[in-house]
Amino acid sequence: MAALKYSRQRESIKEFLRSRTDHPTADTVYENLRQIYPNISLGTVYRNLSLLSDIGEIRKLTNFGSADRYDGRVAPHSHFMCTRCNRVIDMQSDSLNGILEQAAAEFIHGKVFDVDASFYGICKECLEKEEKQS
Repeated sequence: MAALKYSRQRESIKEFLRSRTDHPTADTVYENLRQIYPNISLGTVYRNLSLLSDIGEIRKLTNFGSADRYDGRVAPHSHFMCTRCNRVIDMQSDSLNGILEQAAAEFIHGKVFDVDASFYGICKECLEKEEKQS
């Protein structure tokens, strides 16, 4: 693959995502980047998100609601989505972290290099709201 030409906008998108833990949509990325680059187009944001995802610089989360989400953290990890508020949260668990290693060791039909586990439920904040309302 040929070397990728440097782009300030692309680097800004990547840094924006790495500074966040809320897994924003492309529209959120676009609205925030417009503050730095007023002339940036939504198409430019989408193209750069796609490219960064394709080359492994960010992760594209496609199974959380209607809009794709983006994650600047590319190390293998799982996600939790609240079915009430649609918030996406990184999950940290020793047992989840061991899934990749175990699968890689046991799988004989190829090489496992990543895992994408998604969990759905109700987040702590939504549970607390429900408790207060009842």
